[in-house]
Amino acid sequence: MHVFLLGGTGFIGRHVLQRLIEGGHEVTGLARSQASAERIEAAGATPLLGDLRKPTEWVGKLTPVDAVIHAAADFGDDMGEVETALLDALLPVLGAMPKRPRFVYTGGCWLFGATGEQVATEESPFAPLPAFGWMIDNMQRVLGAPEVEGVVIHPAMVYSSEGGVFSSFMDALRDGRGVDVIGSPVVVWPLVHAADLADLYLRAMEQARPGSVYNGSAIPGMTVGAIISGVADYLGADRPELRTASVDEAAERLGEWARGYAISQWLSGEKARRELGWKPAHHDAASLF
Repeated sequence: MHVFLLGGTGFIGRHVLQRLIEGGHEVTGLARSQASAERIEAAGATPLLGDLRKPTEWVGKLTPVDAVIHAAADFGDDMGEVETALLDALLPVLGAMPKRPRFVYTGGCWLFGATGEQVATEESPFAPLPAFGWMIDNMQRVLGAPEVEGVVIHPAMVYSSEGGVFSSFMDALRDGRGVDVIGSPVVVWPLVHAADLADLYLRAMEQARPGSVYNGSAIPGMTVGAIISGVADYLGADRPELRTASVDEAAERLGEWARGYAISQWLSGEKARRELGWKPAHHDAASLF
């Protein structure tokens, strides 16, 4: 398949790009800079120069594709407006292509809000942070768009040995510093290794029925304190001092979206295992890395 990938040089996207190339697909990747274009080309894909924030400048240059994977993210205060403008520009171009493309869109676990002791599934109601409310409308737009075959993936908290959501923990542990925790160390995060998530994107693109939604969750839930202990074991570091920061402090420092780090939730990925044959290699505390 010829795949157009947005976010191919980001943390999630570069794993998706690698998996697509391994799967024998031809990939065109959006590149905001010449440096990004060179990284995409080095990975075996063809770069398309363009800025996610200026879609009208590049959508007309997109050649016919069989699928689109949207793994890009803009965490600015106007991220909702950026995403909506992207869909406004991109969907008509995709609708004019000879074949209706598959469009794999990225949602997120934070859309489900705090789940308490319940394990959220794809059927669970949404309770998003205000900073992410726009995502539900855009997600439903993609699923219902006549121009594409829409599929949505809700990734859990994404990590790898390089970092991801564990980056601040790893940096502190390597430097011998205390580890900052937003909210509380007993907050529960659902987890997915970036390589496992990339495999799910590939399977969803190749196999999913149009209109399908999947949770990309390999480990349904683990407390932040247990995660930090697992990361310390992986790095061979001593157990660190945990320093708790308030949610308001995090939001002021990083943006309103950062309140998501204090959401305690469980998330099931059983549907993807059942319907797509997804078999994440990193599925429990013992196989975290």
